Amino acid sequence: MKWRKLGKIFDPAQFTLPNGCVQFAQSPQTLLFDDFVRIYFSTRAVDPDNGKYLSHIAFVDMKKNLRDVLRVSEQAVIPLGGLGCFDEHGIFPINVLRHGDEVYGYTCGWNRRVSVSVDTAIGLAISRDDGLTFQRIGDGPVLSATLHEPCLVGDGFVKVINGQFHMWYIFGTGWKHYAPDTAPDRTYKIGHATSPDGINWTKEEARQIISDVLGPDESQALPTVISIDGRHHMFFCYRQSFDFRTAAGRGYRIGHAWSDDLSNWQRDDADPLLEGTPGDWDSDMQCYPHVFECDGKVYLLYNGNEFGRHGFGLAELEI
Repeated sequence: MKWRKLGKIFDPAQFTLPNGCVQFAQSPQTLLFDDFVRIYFSTRAVDPDNGKYLSHIAFVDMKKNLRDVLRVSEQAVIPLGGLGCFDEHGIFPINVLRHGDEVYGYTCGWNRRVSVSVDTAIGLAISRDDGLTFQRIGDGPVLSATLHEPCLVGDGFVKVINGQFHMWYIFGTGWKHYAPDTAPDRTYKIGHATSPDGINWTKEEARQIISDVLGPDESQALPTVISIDGRHHMFFCYRQSFDFRTAAGRGYRIGHAWSDDLSNWQRDDADPLLEGTPGDWDSDMQCYPHVFECDGKVYLLYNGNEFGRHGFGLAELEI
């Protein structure tokens, strides 16, 4: 397999976004319609109370050539959570799938902490207007920290396979001071849970399903799964847990693993390999992948430098 890069297809700076958001189109995720593709993403506004970012969900509708923009959402897709809730300070990302006449949206809610910067959990919101807006099923999460997964549960990607809901998600293994006089950094791994209804989930508690290639301090994020010729393929991003924001070679890149049974995964980042283009928008970082099929082709949406500040691009899989 090989990726054919098609370049950056969406730059948020060229559009007026809802909620007063500027820049950033992180973690693009698709919902397919008969004649267009809706791509949800997380964008950012500045909290007037403290100057910090708040992550909001927006979308762009594109023709199926994945080049021509039809419209960008003009209203909030889902409001942030209430005071003290798990998603009070942001939603990033949202993963969507059709379920009967509804669209399920699995949100990763962010809330600020004191000793560390943030914690996360996974919520569920449902759309009954074909994905224009979503309403929470409750103020709390459907998947969150447990005895052996103490923090940072998020990045849920959900598929229904043989009548059962499967979720691949990340869980934190902890926070650590890697150098004196620096803020603590987090490490997280990819896990798996199942559900009969998409609401009540059973985790494979604290089981890391994707092996490390950078050692125990490798952080793995945003799994996305697709079946090709009877084999399941997972794409995700991974990085060092420390000094990854600006240091060359320590930031996110795209990883790959495959499985024949949804339980045991064989890591193989080199096939297919997606690399950045020197001097281009994805030269230093490739992150937040989302793989999907459209009109018989398999595509990968992903973000580039600065964690998606400048938008997202597209690659097509050649088999």
